[in-house]
Order: sequence, then structure tokens, then C-alpha cells
Amino acid sequence: TLRRPQRRWAAPPGPGRRRWAEYCRASHDSGRDAGTATAFVVGFAVVLLAFAGLVVDGGLAINARQRVSDHAEQAARAGSQAVDLSTVRRDGAAAGLDPVRARAAVADFLSVHGYHGDSVRIDAEPDGVTVTIVKDEPTQLLSLVGFRSFHIEATAQARPAVGIETEF
Repeated sequence: TLRRPQRRWAAPPGPGRRRWAEYCRASHDSGRDAGTATAFVVGFAVVLLAFAGLVVDGGLAINARQRVSDHAEQAARAGSQAVDLSTVRRDGAAAGLDPVRARAAVADFLSVHGYHGDSVRIDAEPDGVTVTIVKDEPTQLLSLVGFRSFHIEATAQARPAVGIETEF
């Protein structure tokens, strides 16, 4: 007679069959670990989203900080071009700024780039210009977890110089 091959997971014939069935029922039907993988995947997705938010929004914040700093520097340079020519002609190499024209030049430059009102502070004196820009840069992904914006502040100074031989 030919014997049918037994399935691998079938219990051996004989008295051990009952114990095998009890073992299988206890290990597979208990329900103790039901949904564990789902909770792990959801938790892992939240952590992955937070890291992606840090990478994306961190890069955007660094870029915005550099852009705001560049605009402050360029505005200060634009203001330092408002040299009072009568002072230069009268005193020679000692250049002085016209503070009114310097403030106007800075304000014009910054308005072209979208900075207005309380986000800008301009200090113009005869010896130089100081520009401070304050901006809140909105986040993209971190806003999903409640972090709405990065606060950015940049300050730059420029002074007029005529006939530079040595820089202090």
C-alpha cells in the first residue's frame, strides 16, 4: 500500500496529537499580539514625518536666513552710497553720509524685496548705515505638528570709504 505523505504542519499520529492541537490553538488564537504591527507602522510613520520635516524645513530656514542676511547687507551697501559730496569736497578723503538720502536708499531697496514697516529698522549716521531685518519664515512640514514658523533676524552695517589704504 502506498502511504500518503503527511503535511509538514500536521500533528503526528498518536497520543501527542491532542497536545499539538492545544499548542497550535494557544499560539495562534490568543489574539494577544493582534494589531502590534499596525501600531508600530503608525508610530514609525510619525517619526519619519518629523525627521522629514526637520530636513525640509531646516533647509528652508537656512536658505531664508541667508536670503534675509543678504538683503540686509545689500541694503546697507545701497545706503552707504549716499555720500555727502560737499563733505568729501570740503574735507578731502573723509567721507560722510547724508543720513536722509541713506535712509531713503535703504527703504527703496528693501521695499523692492518686500520688506516694509515693523520688519525693518534703519539707523543712518554720517559715519555708516545699520540695517536690521526681522522676518518669520513659515514652515512646510513642521506646521503639521504645530511648529508654524522660524524667526529670522539679520543685521548688517556698511560705511562709506574713500581712498582706502588700510582697513581697521
